[in-house]
Amino acid sequence: MVPFKPYFLGQETPPWPRATSVQKCIRTPDIEDVGKTTRHGTFFEMCGNFSFGDYFKERAIELAWDLVTKPVADGGWGLEESRLYPSVYSEDEEALELWVKVTGLPRERVLRLGRKENYWSMGVPGPGGPCSEILYDRGPAYGPDFDPSALGPDMPVELEDRLLEVWNLVFMQEDLSAVRSKSDFDIAGPLPHKNIDTGMGLERIALLLQGVENMYEIDTMRPVIDRAEALTGRRYGAGGDQGPADDVRFRVVSDHVRSSMMLIGDGVTPGNEGRGYVLRRLLRRAVRSMRLLGTEDVVLPELMPVSRDLMGQTYSELLTDWDRIARVAYAEEEAFRKTLQAGTAIFDQAAAQVKSGGGTQLAGSQAFALHDTYGFPIDLTLEMAAESGLSVDESGFRSLMGEQRERAKADARAKKGQHADTGIYRAVLDEHGPTDWVAYETLSTESRPLALFSAGAPVSRLGEGEVGELVLDRTPFYAESGGQEADAGTIELPTGRLEVLDVQRPVRGLVTHQVRVVDGELDLGATGPLHAQVDEEWRTGARQAHSGTHVVHAALREVLGPSALQSGSYNRPGYLRLDFGWNAALDPEQLSRIEEVSNRALRADLPVGWQYMTLPEAKEWGAIALFGETYDAGQVRVVEIGGPWSRELCGGTHVEHSSQIGTLVVTGESSVGSGSRRIEAYTGVEGFAYLARERDLVTQLTTLLKTRPDDLVGRVGDLVERVRVAEKEIESARTAQLLASAGTFAEQAEDLDGVAWVGRSVEGAGGGDVRTLALDVRGRVPADRPVVVALVGVKDDKPAVVVALNDAAQARGLAAGDLVRTACGVLGGKGGGKADVAQGGGPALSGTTQPDEALAAVRALVADSARAR
Repeated sequence: MVPFKPYFLGQETPPWPRATSVQKCIRTPDIEDVGKTTRHGTFFEMCGNFSFGDYFKERAIELAWDLVTKPVADGGWGLEESRLYPSVYSEDEEALELWVKVTGLPRERVLRLGRKENYWSMGVPGPGGPCSEILYDRGPAYGPDFDPSALGPDMPVELEDRLLEVWNLVFMQEDLSAVRSKSDFDIAGPLPHKNIDTGMGLERIALLLQGVENMYEIDTMRPVIDRAEALTGRRYGAGGDQGPADDVRFRVVSDHVRSSMMLIGDGVTPGNEGRGYVLRRLLRRAVRSMRLLGTEDVVLPELMPVSRDLMGQTYSELLTDWDRIARVAYAEEEAFRKTLQAGTAIFDQAAAQVKSGGGTQLAGSQAFALHDTYGFPIDLTLEMAAESGLSVDESGFRSLMGEQRERAKADARAKKGQHADTGIYRAVLDEHGPTDWVAYETLSTESRPLALFSAGAPVSRLGEGEVGELVLDRTPFYAESGGQEADAGTIELPTGRLEVLDVQRPVRGLVTHQVRVVDGELDLGATGPLHAQVDEEWRTGARQAHSGTHVVHAALREVLGPSALQSGSYNRPGYLRLDFGWNAALDPEQLSRIEEVSNRALRADLPVGWQYMTLPEAKEWGAIALFGETYDAGQVRVVEIGGPWSRELCGGTHVEHSSQIGTLVVTGESSVGSGSRRIEAYTGVEGFAYLARERDLVTQLTTLLKTRPDDLVGRVGDLVERVRVAEKEIESARTAQLLASAGTFAEQAEDLDGVAWVGRSVEGAGGGDVRTLALDVRGRVPADRPVVVALVGVKDDKPAVVVALNDAAQARGLAAGDLVRTACGVLGGKGGGKADVAQGGGPALSGTTQPDEALAAVRALVADSARAR
């Protein structure tokens, strides 16, 4: 219902008094319960009725009860009235009386539940209201007997599977404020109109009508379980010691395969944030569940087509876009198989260390390292830890993740001047109405100031050098959206001048300008008319870049095929980047072809135009709507370049002919996550400047190397090969010199009560060299004499520690693993290994931590052990 929020709040007039919807929904807060209950799924189809001030409680109850109980032959579902239990909010006497009136049920059949169960809110300030559920009693096999009149305000957990919620009627009538949780909030007052928002999960109705045990066995999901059985050799519902666990895994597979496919079909690609992470988590849980069921083969190419054939009967885009969907899913499985191989080894080592130390919890820092360095999602770490009998310090992990995210977002928050409370903007909107936004028509306006904010609060003036947010009645400035940066420019005052730093839309309909006072002061009360002026050069560059993005997108689809869909973009004057779903790096020929197709479109001087239409009309016309973007429910703007060659929904500013882009120079292509690539390019003057710099670089190199431009690559290649050979010879000489010192080290061994001790710091030696040298030194000491060799190599300021013992030293109770951990601990690092040889390292050396201190600590342990004999 979120898109309808402005209608419920009375901020916008709905285009219709009623609406009916079927929505594809993904919900993952309950992901750990998937497969364990009869009703929890990550993907479901939500069927809803909405009334915007038209009908209310009584009519909503009538419509719901009629559909639920009417015979199937008459278009209903034919559920037995004797099994149905309406529920109401405990304080909503009106709803209780209406249920009795409409259905004829006795009052004791209507359950009275508390705010947690039967009051609906979004969890944030906005519309809400009491709700009323229709519950279906599945019988004693699904829970204990109960007395409906004796139930308290909370639904008992043991009844949640027996009393299955099939429909929720939300009586949207109140405006909520100070929302502390979904069940703890203040009521600011009534909404302008009383509304209805109902929701019914199609899967829950299907399981009842099809007579199956749970949602995973309905006709659009059970065939995936059947295929998983064939691949693993395990049987669903077979019982036995592993039966319950196996059944949960089969259900997880069925649910997650379908959910992943639907997400990819809507344009989501796997990633580490937001919806991309949700998809990645679902895919990886499905793959790992199949591994736990006994197969280590690739499984998605076997399972996902089964789900495609089932869901494609309703959602035909799954069939027409299958090549892209399959490519994204299968590439993610392949990447996860590699992650599993590397990450599992690291996890096993960490778990073994915890257990050997008598611990029962994996540290948050270890879980974070698995996530950040090895790509191990936290939920997978949690599952594997539980299987190993360990817990995970989740709060420590979340804290480290939060710190990382905050560092990444700090700059963005500072620039946008974001405030959690949008009430200050809504107050301006309510008082003055929407901003007259004329960025498409002009670059300058005479405007009137309406409001001024600083640090999220209203102010009356800004002095020279101060920054604030200014709201005008009319503006020519483009507000950042659709990947395009906001316009730059100035606002001239009778008493000074403002520099426009940023332009945003904090709430729909209102444009705010982040400004700095360059000259004079801005006094809201004394300021007369203002002159707002967009920087013309800035706008020209921005138009070139945004139109260039559409050109590159069309060229990309022409070269790679229609499945190469844009997933994100960013434009600033003269520069563009475009992210798109693809599983492999583009080769130089593909990149060159994309650039050629783009520039041919520029040379063809293709007309650029735009027009408004409804979203269904735009899709019928072939316009591309990007997933994740929000489009107006009424009219959308379609921008086309060269007619059908490029048609996209877009609110950005554009050139009038493709030739006005000037030039388009592709500068690079890179990965931005599994299944997602990025192209970067320059346009206009910036494109010519980039080519000029490349030309100057070639000129300098040809002059320096005394060769012709055509011979430059060969000449540089020869030099690189000569340098490689020379470096290899130098490295061989250095290694030989290093190993030659082994005899000297052995001869100079110190005697520690019968143990030969060799402790040295070796400059310029990495881990491999130090290990080879330590073993060589150990081999030069007679086998019957106990010897401990501890070497710390330092290369690029980072230490590498190796400890080697012979059998005689081990017989004295010494162990290389214990000694290397001591040395690494002094250096602030970690290490481990076997009793005869162990290795480790530490962070870059500081002025306070040196190899000699680490060696001294190891020597002290060896000496103490020798004296103890």
